[in-house]
Amino acid sequence: MDLRVMGLESPLFHTLHHIMDMSEDSAGDKTHNAPTRSYVRDAKAVAATPADVKEYPNSYVLQIDMPGLKSGDIKVQVEDGNVLLISGERKREEEKEGAKYLRMERRVGKFMRKFVLPENANTDEISAVCEDGVLSVTVKKLPPPEPKKSRIIEVKVA
Repeated sequence: MDLRVMGLESPLFHTLHHIMDMSEDSAGDKTHNAPTRSYVRDAKAVAATPADVKEYPNSYVLQIDMPGLKSGDIKVQVEDGNVLLISGERKREEEKEGAKYLRMERRVGKFMRKFVLPENANTDEISAVCEDGVLSVTVKKLPPPEPKKSRIIEVKVA
């Protein structure tokens, strides 16, 4: 179908036409720039995990709401030397016989956040505490490097 005949020459209509004309055989073709399902799932997991990050003189503190989660449901780890990864899974409680949901608004599923730590973060000094449904991750700072002292070099007479 020629979209120009109908007066629909915008890029949006061209893209929609291209997507609708993709055959079933090309649906699995990776040449298209469509995101994968795992990418979409991870993007939703990140979007559903808001965080506050504070800087103090001696540390960084990250606070993330984790209502109803046990410490075994939350995983805090360091990847690649300076990337803090906070992940886990919020599971739906088991349905009791005779009960049915009238409304389901609480999020369930995996969650994940990655934070690139600054150069002065001490990755050996990280602690995590979950209290009243708020996860607080404290990353201590490395002490500032001491300024190099000047030294006097003796000049020899030749």
